[in-house]
This record gives sequence, structure tokens and C-alpha cells, in this order.
Amino acid sequence: MEEEKLLAILRLQKSKAIGDILAKKLIVNVGDVAQIFKEKQTTLSKINGIGNHILRHLFDKENITLAQKELQYIKDNNISYSYFLDNEYPTNLQHCIDSPILFFKDGKIDFSNSKIISIVGTRNMSSYGRDFCEKLIADLSIYSPIIVSGFAYGVDICAHKAAIKNKLQTVAVLAHGFNEIYPKAHKKYMPHVLENGGFITEFWHREAPLRENFLKRNRIVAGISSATVVIESASKGGSLVTADIANSYDKDVFAVPGRTTDIYSKGCNNLIKNNKAFLLNSADEIVKMLNWDTPKKLKIIQKELFLILSEKEQKVYDLLHQKGAQLLDMISLECNIPIYQLASLMLQMELKGITKPLPGKMFELA
Repeated sequence: MEEEKLLAILRLQKSKAIGDILAKKLIVNVGDVAQIFKEKQTTLSKINGIGNHILRHLFDKENITLAQKELQYIKDNNISYSYFLDNEYPTNLQHCIDSPILFFKDGKIDFSNSKIISIVGTRNMSSYGRDFCEKLIADLSIYSPIIVSGFAYGVDICAHKAAIKNKLQTVAVLAHGFNEIYPKAHKKYMPHVLENGGFITEFWHREAPLRENFLKRNRIVAGISSATVVIESASKGGSLVTADIANSYDKDVFAVPGRTTDIYSKGCNNLIKNNKAFLLNSADEIVKMLNWDTPKKLKIIQKELFLILSEKEQKVYDLLHQKGAQLLDMISLECNIPIYQLASLMLQMELKGITKPLPGKMFELA
């Protein structure tokens, strides 16, 4: 990636009051991330949601200095990264509207494997939770899934260790920069994770493990996987937040039931009771629910002969043909078509029998 482009992305990341959703909106409307900082502020102010407060932070000169320092660190240390419009960006995460525009990675990470499971739960893990977690991952190992978690105490580290034991790729999503490690007691596991997997984080290298970072990290844990498994949880906790986020992404959530008297089973029992998670007794339920044991049948579609597409329709068709179902927002970003134009375009393509809508503002080829 060109330095100018990466520097612009870092400036966007550092700009206060500009989250990932608004950053993507800016990129879509302007057309190129580097061009954002070359545009006149009067032009940018015409974009919905961009007011004087946002512009003041966007063009804060201090952000330039900070972004330049982070860019130099990335270059000096050969830090790998993924931009949300790049092909190697995880497909599951790309479908989430609030996914990070950029994250950093370390290790041997290969997201081409579609079988990705996030495993989360309490830090105060019981022997029941530990045994279930270890057996679950051992039983799933024949399908070679990627095991994702947050590298924290309890369920997280148990999942990582079980993945390592079964020679599975495991990915730890950090709530801080690469110059930090939390908890420090888990530093000894880092070489084992890096052997067949790695670490990812959206935070700059000196970012400390602040409380709010853990909550922000949870959306990546939920978004990057096909399904989220909650092993044990009290009635409140970060793993329940992850489950809620996964549900908001229309992803499957599984919870391990426990006795009603067990404090760290209350959260899982409530998820099941309130139909926010499937009851999980064994690995077979995940395999069946996610169709891992059933080869997907290829659809044979007779396309209309001599169908003439406009330039924009062709862009959308090519994207959906190459990447499959996509969020409306992602189609807008990838094809560089403003949302207000795209909504009408998608309706026209649907009426022509080219595309069909799916739940959650998703679209695929008919």
C-alpha cells in the first residue's frame, strides 16, 4: 500500500468523533481515502453526518504528527496490516458495518478457511467449563476450524491452548497495541500461538489495555467468525456483550447450559432461555447447524441471454459474482456508488432478476 494512503487511514483512525462507520462513509463519498484530506471542508460538509465538529477533529494537525510516528513504527518493524477494502481482509468481518477500517496482524494467519469459531466466556472458569471447552475443540479438530478468542484469563486462554494442542490455527484478538501484552502471565503462550496462528488488533502499538478497548475488541471477536460459543458466563459480563453483538450481525450463537445454582452458568442459561443462543451439548450441534458435514450443492442457474447491464450494474454483478452475498454498505464501498444511488440500482437489478435481497440488507445474485 502507498504510504500516502496508509497515512490517511491512520489519520482517520486517530480522528476523534470519527468511528469506523463514519470513516467508511467518507471513503465512499470521496472515492479515495487519501483524497479525503485534499478535499475542501465545504465539500465534505455536504456529506450527511459531517458537521463542523467532525471536520475540526478530522483536520486536527496533531493527528498528522501522530499518524506519521505510527507509520514509521509500522515501516521499521515490518508490521502487517489489513485494510477493509483489500482482498485478504476477512470476509466475515468485511460484512460488518462497524468493522475496523484497518487492523494489524502478527503471525501465520490464513483467513481463507471459512470454518471460524469464536469461543468466549468467564475469566473465572470452572473445571466443568474447562473440560467442555477442551472436548469441544478436540471433537471439532477433524474439521480444522480456526479458533478465535481474546487471550484473556479463563475460557479465552483455555480455547487457545486447546487449539494449539489439537494443531489448529488460533487467532487472539487483542484489546491493546503490540507493544503491550495483557495479561502479562500469558506472554509465555505467545510463541505457541504464533506457530500456527497469530494476533490481531486495531489499536496502535503503544495503546494500553483500557477498559473501553475490551468492549470495542468484542465486535471483532463476534464479527470475524461464523459463530460464537459462550462456554460459561455470569449474568453480566463481556462474553454476553460479544454474544449480543454476534446476534446483531445475524450470526449463530451457542451457549453451554449449566445448573441453575451455578453463578457462571446463569449468563448461558439466560441466553438459551431468551432464545439468544442455541443450547450446546456437543460439537455435533455446531457441525450440523453450520453445515460442516454437508457439502454445499452448487446452484445451476440459466442466465438470461443477451442481458445488457449498465456500467454500474456490471460493477455490482462482478462483485457479487466474485465474493458472494454482500452488505449494501459494502457494495457501495467496493463499487464506489453512493448509497442513495445504489438503493435504486439494486431495486432495478432485482426487478430484472439479476439479484435478490437477503435479511440484514444483504444481496446476492439470483
